[in-house]
Amino acid sequence: MPGAGRARALLPRTPLSAAPVSRGATGSGSASVRVSLSFRGGAMSPAVTALARGLALAALLVLCPAAARQARRPNVVLILTDDQDVCLGGMTPLKKTNALIAQMGITFLNAYVPSALCCPSRASILTGKYPHNHHVVNNTLEGNCSSKSWQKIQEPYTFPALLKTMCGYQTFFAGKYLNEYGAEDAGGVGHVPPGWSFWYALEKNSKYYNYTLSVNGKARRHGENYSVDYLTDVLANMSLDFLEYKSNFEPFFMMISTPAPHSPWTAAPQYKKSFQNVSAPRNSNFNIHGKNKHWLIRQAKTPMTNSSIQFLDDAYRKRWQTLLSVDDLIEKLVKKLEFHGELDNTYIFYTSDNGFHTGQFSLPIDKRQLYEFDIKVPLLVRGPGIKPNQTNKMLVANIDLGPTILDIAGYDLNKTQMDGMSLLPLLRGDKNVTWRSDFLVEYQGEGYNGSDPTCPGLGPGVTHCFPDCVCEDSYNNTYACVRTLSTSWDLQYCEFDDREVFVEVYNLTADPHQINNIAKTIDQEILEKMNYRLMMLQSCSGATCRTPGVFDPGYRFDPRLMFSNHGVQARQFSAQSL
Repeated sequence: MPGAGRARALLPRTPLSAAPVSRGATGSGSASVRVSLSFRGGAMSPAVTALARGLALAALLVLCPAAARQARRPNVVLILTDDQDVCLGGMTPLKKTNALIAQMGITFLNAYVPSALCCPSRASILTGKYPHNHHVVNNTLEGNCSSKSWQKIQEPYTFPALLKTMCGYQTFFAGKYLNEYGAEDAGGVGHVPPGWSFWYALEKNSKYYNYTLSVNGKARRHGENYSVDYLTDVLANMSLDFLEYKSNFEPFFMMISTPAPHSPWTAAPQYKKSFQNVSAPRNSNFNIHGKNKHWLIRQAKTPMTNSSIQFLDDAYRKRWQTLLSVDDLIEKLVKKLEFHGELDNTYIFYTSDNGFHTGQFSLPIDKRQLYEFDIKVPLLVRGPGIKPNQTNKMLVANIDLGPTILDIAGYDLNKTQMDGMSLLPLLRGDKNVTWRSDFLVEYQGEGYNGSDPTCPGLGPGVTHCFPDCVCEDSYNNTYACVRTLSTSWDLQYCEFDDREVFVEVYNLTADPHQINNIAKTIDQEILEKMNYRLMMLQSCSGATCRTPGVFDPGYRFDPRLMFSNHGVQARQFSAQSL
């Protein structure tokens, strides 16, 4: 199709002409992209340019004083994959990524998301906030996913917006943003969130071919020609071109958000035959009945049918195949940074928006559940001052990414309303760092008022159902959890907002696959403390989200911390009601 695969880099303050630049193949079997450069706001006179830079420097001295003192402020790259688990081998295909990021830096072994679903999790990355504070609760416009309300209230204060406006960073985005981005009711692809120097965003949800991109607010349609349209390769080549033609006068932040390994799991042609002998892991929670769990888990049919198992094994292989193109992207990006002498001054973060499951508790494939396989994600970081081949067992969450990157840029975190913590002390290997021992997981289920006509026996409210009437979500699959990891406890405590007031509790030291719900047998005092802690976290904001956990020496119960504007009410229950 005419113009397919052409990507315009709209880079301000760059001494380049707007003539098209041709890029050939960027590696064996990879898609190629032709890039034309144009400029936002037109050319500036030397006097105006000098004045603008002077004003920017003055603002930087006030708002990012630590950064202003640095001769060369660090660059930051954030690679975000879509639905990549870590518990079920999701990092195994990424040999190059492991060598270039993990082995050259640090791997966080206990990295989590506060909501195991794309849009709420991505909103948490951008804002540094829990879902109850950014109000994105699911993947729908009604759930505040890229809604007008989100655009007005949250987008101006995301960490990329602060990086650009307050710290003078060039900011580049390429890939999937939020699931409802581009919806006509929310401004379409003409909406460009504040804070991005260059915007190359996918309309709606992940695809590999036949998609629309917003290039600084201009719609560009792509087809199904691998050489110019395969999205992961297009994102790679756009990223390389940004590094080639960016301004050398300011540091940069890049966020590259790949479709892989999200469905429809379309691999690049050269990888379609990879992993033919691979199948989904048969862990101890695979294809078993979720006894003593919430009704949504209990309704799954056990054992799964042979067709269901074949389907999920096929999905598992295809997910790995799509990740091979991400591995290529990482290699190209690191080589480009090294070629331009930027690698030693650049932090590279690699993570996912949520985990995934393939057959656990007889649920075929999806995410959005409260268990480790859905809420735990990979997190790898390399960069200045980070020693190679490190692992870290601290409890970290994706709400920490925004504060960390702002801290790297020298921004005063006290000026933000973020709930997360800066990882920079952990990255530097600082001694005697005081850290959290728990964090909040929260999710609001998606469901419809009517019954699924193919599964009338399940009643109203279910959604994401498979042909054999196993459903992955429902309107009352609404829960909140405290995930605790301290020196003495590895615990998860969860409450459902349903008529049962259902509770699930897991001791992950004894039961790492969360098979046995111990809510009826755990000590009543611990149960009550976790209930109070959960209510406090559900109403926390900013610093109150970082108070000591139940098993910390500094823990104290303060009713004033439990109630703010969120209207959270205490639940009174006994073990007999669980």
